[in-house]
Amino acid sequence: MNSLIANHCSGAKFICTGVVIFISCILLSCKNNGERLTAMEFNAVQDSVRQMADLIARDVSSEGPVAWLKYFENSPDFFMASAGQLVFPSKDSAISYVKNKLVTTIKKIDLRWNNLRIDPLTPRLAGISADFHEDIMGFDDRKMPVDGYFTGIAKQTSEGWQLRNAHWSILTSR
Repeated sequence: MNSLIANHCSGAKFICTGVVIFISCILLSCKNNGERLTAMEFNAVQDSVRQMADLIARDVSSEGPVAWLKYFENSPDFFMASAGQLVFPSKDSAISYVKNKLVTTIKKIDLRWNNLRIDPLTPRLAGISADFHEDIMGFDDRKMPVDGYFTGIAKQTSEGWQLRNAHWSILTSR
């Protein structure tokens, strides 16, 4: 009887040891597959994406809505949503709308970010989010203030940091 118990316990120890080794391998392989950022890389990504956000606000405010196009990633992966709806499934759809519709209705935009948050994910990807305020002026010279929240993924491309995707939520007056 004691030998049966001893054999059962050694078999259980073998199975437990195998399970621990298997789980350890999974955990180690998951850790090794992710890109880890050094403090210097983290700060460099944060600073360069912050600079992109500042340039977006500056360019949109000085050049109008067409300036957005240089900050949308030139990739089939680009998309933009607003208020929970997919508005641009591709960069081509964004280009068409901005150049054929938006520039005919918006004369000027003054864009300001507030509470900008940048979350470096890898040396080439970062989450970006911020409150925003826009004063939008139509060709009838009426100014419309717009407030909301912006989120997106910024990607380091050969053209600099660009938005891989974006989402706008607009606050409505109550």
